[in-house]
Amino acid sequence: MTGGYYAPGKGSRSGVADYAETLFHALRQFGAWEPPVYHIGNNRLHEQIYARALATPGVVILHDAVLHHFLLGTQSRDDYIEEFVYNYGEWRRHMAEELWEDRASSGIDPRYFEYPMLKRIVERSRAVVVHNPGAAAMARQHGAARVFVIPHFFDPAILPDGAAIAYFRQKIGVEQGATLFGIFGYLRETKRILPCIRAFRRLNAERPGAALLLAGDAVSPDLDRLLQTEATHPAIHRVRHLGDRDLLTAAAAIDCCLNLRYPAAGETSGIAVRMMGAGKPVMVTGGAETADIPPSACLRVQSGVAEAAELFDHMVLVSEFPQIARQIGGAARQHILEHHALAVVARQYWQVLCAV
Repeated sequence: MTGGYYAPGKGSRSGVADYAETLFHALRQFGAWEPPVYHIGNNRLHEQIYARALATPGVVILHDAVLHHFLLGTQSRDDYIEEFVYNYGEWRRHMAEELWEDRASSGIDPRYFEYPMLKRIVERSRAVVVHNPGAAAMARQHGAARVFVIPHFFDPAILPDGAAIAYFRQKIGVEQGATLFGIFGYLRETKRILPCIRAFRRLNAERPGAALLLAGDAVSPDLDRLLQTEATHPAIHRVRHLGDRDLLTAAAAIDCCLNLRYPAAGETSGIAVRMMGAGKPVMVTGGAETADIPPSACLRVQSGVAEAAELFDHMVLVSEFPQIARQIGGAARQHILEHHALAVVARQYWQVLCAV
């Protein structure tokens, strides 16, 4: 390696850090590469990486194709407004000023997701790598000349045995015969946590043999306070951040993963990939970010007015027809093994590094 490799530090509580560490070792098997590689996400952990990517252009891996929140959190008012104008034109200066003033609601306000603010980084980069067609479209709309879609990799691990799964369920208070739904990772409003809870409470009122696991820390105090009231139900079980081994056990213990995203930020969920790879049915929000998942390999939920009804209907399907749920999980695993295998993905990265 001569060009460099930049990502949040090993041990950071960041999915990007874990992804970058695994990919680095997979790439080293091919040899040395010349262009620097930058892992870019939508939080402050990437501030120095972003600055370096602008100073020394290379291959940028966009884990989030909306960097609006990153720039809101790292720039002054004047710099932010000028950056917005650079992206979208002088005639939108007033909008930039308004968005700055309203930034406290940026985590849930769709306006901030409609303006990815990618222009500077994608124009400057020698190549841009994204994980799904939706992110690719955003990059191209902001001036990226070379965009490569490379799937988020899956690195399989040995799942725990039945005794470990039974113990995990017992430890969190879930009966062995219950249908267990799970939400994993950092809990944020865009993961549609509250609609998921409301749909689950409705399900549990009609079918008491169902449980919901919320595994992860809330990213905002407001959401944490809401969860203290909304998630107080005997069949809802909250645990904090799970390490890799515990996450594997939880993945094996659930019957279905809820992994909705709205508004979306062009991301591909590493959690969704891991759960699908483990053979679990996953509910995802329909859209460009999930367009490459076959209909038979997931349960799609449309955003907007249809969300609540579709979410509930899918929960009923998983609860009442476990064989169908297992078939969806099997199709999901097959899709992930064919298209997301680490060796396959690493070779695609290597081909990009050789081409630029």
